Amino acid sequence: MELRSHIPDGPLAAKWERHRSEVKLVNPANKLKHHILVVGSGLAGASAAASLAELGYRVSCFCFQDSPRRAHSIAAQGGINAAKNYQNDGDSVFRLFYDTIKGGDFRAREANVYRLAEVSARIIDQCTAQGVPFAREYGGLLANRSFGGVQVSRTFYARGQTGQQLLLGAYQALSRQVGIGTVQMHARHEMLDLVVIDGRARGIIVRDLVTGAVSAHAGDAVVLATGGYSNVYYLSTNAKGCNVTAIWRAHKRGATFANPCFTQIHPTCIPQTGPHQSKLTLMSESLRNDGRIWVPKKKGDTRPPHQIPEEERDYYLERLYPSYGNLAPRDIASRRAKEVCDEGRGVGPGGHGVYLDFRDAIARLGRGVIAERYGNLFEMYQRITGEDPFQGPMRIYPAPHYTMGGLWVDYNLMTTIDGLYAIGEANFSDHGANRLGASALMQGLADGYFILPYTVGDYLAQAKPAKVDPEHPAFRQVRGEVGEQVRRLLAASGRKTADAFHRELGRVMWDKCGMSRNATGLKQALGRIGALRDEFWKDVYVGGKGEELNQSLEHAGRVADFFEFAELMCHDALHREESCGCHFREEYQTPEGEAQRDDERFGYVAAWEFAGAGKEPVLHKESLVFEAVHLAQRSYK
Repeated sequence: MELRSHIPDGPLAAKWERHRSEVKLVNPANKLKHHILVVGSGLAGASAAASLAELGYRVSCFCFQDSPRRAHSIAAQGGINAAKNYQNDGDSVFRLFYDTIKGGDFRAREANVYRLAEVSARIIDQCTAQGVPFAREYGGLLANRSFGGVQVSRTFYARGQTGQQLLLGAYQALSRQVGIGTVQMHARHEMLDLVVIDGRARGIIVRDLVTGAVSAHAGDAVVLATGGYSNVYYLSTNAKGCNVTAIWRAHKRGATFANPCFTQIHPTCIPQTGPHQSKLTLMSESLRNDGRIWVPKKKGDTRPPHQIPEEERDYYLERLYPSYGNLAPRDIASRRAKEVCDEGRGVGPGGHGVYLDFRDAIARLGRGVIAERYGNLFEMYQRITGEDPFQGPMRIYPAPHYTMGGLWVDYNLMTTIDGLYAIGEANFSDHGANRLGASALMQGLADGYFILPYTVGDYLAQAKPAKVDPEHPAFRQVRGEVGEQVRRLLAASGRKTADAFHRELGRVMWDKCGMSRNATGLKQALGRIGALRDEFWKDVYVGGKGEELNQSLEHAGRVADFFEFAELMCHDALHREESCGCHFREEYQTPEGEAQRDDERFGYVAAWEFAGAGKEPVLHKESLVFEAVHLAQRSYK
């Protein structure tokens, strides 16, 4: 297998415009003959399905939720980046590009990142035209705020519910196409496998989660927009339904998986309160605009925060990173929070927390201004914890949040299987080893609205795929394999639930392949995961039938995939003998405790090929070449 990125020639700033003008086109009348399957209906999936249908393609869109409005994109809070420079503070397309490359610790493909920065401004225009209620200044202009890892204000927002408002905009566009018949919506359907014929993706196998019926759907191209895999840790900020199944099943059919160990730990989440919890809650990074992060200077100081005087407080991010302060990038802020807690200076139950304090901002700006900016976030925090952040500081601690790894894609967002595309968080392409805040929404909408509609047409115009039918032998074979896995899960008559196995897997992954990793721990994790996987198939209990609503069966199938995927994550983390971004190998750090890259040995994308469950995956490398930026040790001091 050869990784071909298909990056266009020419100057970096001209690559995308030149590529757009040179791609092959599909005649409007011929678009009606092509059927495209879009799996996922979040920001990336909904925008892609709506845009492709608007162009004239026949589209089928699948989601496992009861409505596209329940996609996890709705949980994004803080904002979306764009290089508009409305604040006249020195922002530009190049600065957004450079901040993203640097924030990802120089482990992303340069051309893709520049394109993302380039189209960012169009996203804001598109969404404003759809009626997305972005916050505005008194005079009516769109407002901006800052996010981590940057020194400009380029983040557009709708209070603390930006993802929800953007998703409603994309959902409106999708619903319009559903209404006129160009998109066929399949809610409560989960993709369980990919059908590949003659090296090309030609369809998917799905299960109706209400009736249990398994069906096949054929198309000329398949688009995966199924999000990330942070739920491999069991406890994460992701919705409980988020899973790796769609992209993992595609991986097993031949799509390489890139940089799976690049997983982001978000620094501002509500700390875990006990073993009863099944998920964690994100508190937006936007809070770090006005909130100050601190811990007591003395170990074991359990006094209430209002009793700790200013001179006995350690505002450690402001002390260590004076240029960026509390808006240091997520990977750095998370590691430093863990560090002070490990020193015995953490706050709250078990010492697993740091303070996020708005006292100074309230005194400076007034309670009304803070309530206007963050009111729904403050309310959410108070409802969950019973503590009023207007009266005392929030307690926060890092938690698994976003995954930079995903299916390997080329410049056209196509995987190593012809006709199979991965967009949004499902691919690896734009964020390297660490995503900057407010860039996930930017990538999902860039891929769906402005990139995929061009590149899918280029493929269809050249490939001219022949018509296939769901009764094709390849579909019958894959459908039979899916049915066999369902029967195998139902036939297991063990004593433990899938959730119990998932919780145990998550504990192993958090301890050994979480915020920091080392070779010894990763090798231990690989041994433990293999043993747990074998135990799962022997001792899991699902119950119920396959021909009915069976959420235990849904969860068991996803957990089975998480076991296989977790091994790949640990293999990737063990292989990458350097620290970069969120991948922090304890053996490779500077004297100051910062990540120490090894550009000579690991300046590439690690794309893994599936070799069989329990077997060593096969590594393929895409070298990262930087023409417009100079490789340097990241510094935010």
